[in-house]
Formats: sequence, structure tokens, C-alpha cells
Amino acid sequence: MEKDQIKNRLGTAYSNFINSCNSLTKDEFEYAPEGKWSAGQQMEHLIKSTSPLNQAMGLPKFLVKFKFGKANRSSKTFDQLVERYKEKLSLGGVASAAFSPQKVDFNKKAKLISQLQSNIESINQKLDKWTEAQLDEFILPHPLLGKITVREMMYFTIHHADHHRNLIKIYLKGV
Repeated sequence: MEKDQIKNRLGTAYSNFINSCNSLTKDEFEYAPEGKWSAGQQMEHLIKSTSPLNQAMGLPKFLVKFKFGKANRSSKTFDQLVERYKEKLSLGGVASAAFSPQKVDFNKKAKLISQLQSNIESINQKLDKWTEAQLDEFILPHPLLGKITVREMMYFTIHHADHHRNLIKIYLKGV
């Protein structure tokens, strides 16, 4: 997937997630099955996961290389990356404490939406400063997937919004 497609899909995935959350009532937004996250918590989790990526995308490339290294393999395709993520989840992978949300009240919805939109817009702007080659050359750490290329991190970030939007749909079927 080329950079323009990544930017487009990133925007679409997060717009779809935000639109889904925006349409929820207070009860729906705060509802969570036992041991699962509410829609508000899903949104906070996405903010917690996109914030460090937003920060990393703005670092000078030499610093990214110094901190995290360079790729020693080709980037996986979108489908390969998603499959690997699903494998990790099926083996019991969960979000670490740093990415786990607290209880989220309905009155925070507008602020969270604004924050998530801001993160995604900023990531998309910062992507403009990366070449296609650099997306495959540099790596970033992922808490579940290990070191992955920047391109793969973008693929993950796209899928992540869809994954959590689908979880919200599934959980709300039980209401």
C-alpha cells in the first residue's frame, strides 16, 4: 500500500470509528460487558496508542534510527500484518497497562473525539515528510508485535480502529 493510500485509509478508519461512537447514547457509550471495555474506553485506548506514534513520526529520522534501529527485512503486506496481529491476540495478547483505559464518562466524549481526530490528522501530516523507502527502512516498537517497520505500524493503526469499532458493535448487540 502506497503512502497516499495509507493516509486515505487511516483517515477513513478513524472517521468511521468516531462516527460510530458519536452516534451512541450515554448508556451505549458507557456500556461494557463484564471484563471488556466500553466504547469510551475503546476510544481512550486508541488515543493512548496513537499518541506515541504521533510523537515518533515527528522525530528526526536519525533519532528514530538511533533509538529503534533499521529494518533487516521487507515490510509485510497489510493482510500479513493483520493476520500476525490476530495470531498474537488469539495467543492471549492484551494491551499493556500503559495502553489500558480507565473508566470513561459520557461527558468526556467530545474531548476524546477531538483528541483522537487531532492525533490522526497530525500523523497524516507527518507522513508527508516520510518517503516510501523510509517507511520500509525504519522500525518502531509495538508492544505486541515487536519491532515493525513504520509502514507496518501504519497498517496496524488502520486495522486497530476497525478492530475496536467492530468490538463495540459486538458488545452493543448484547444490550
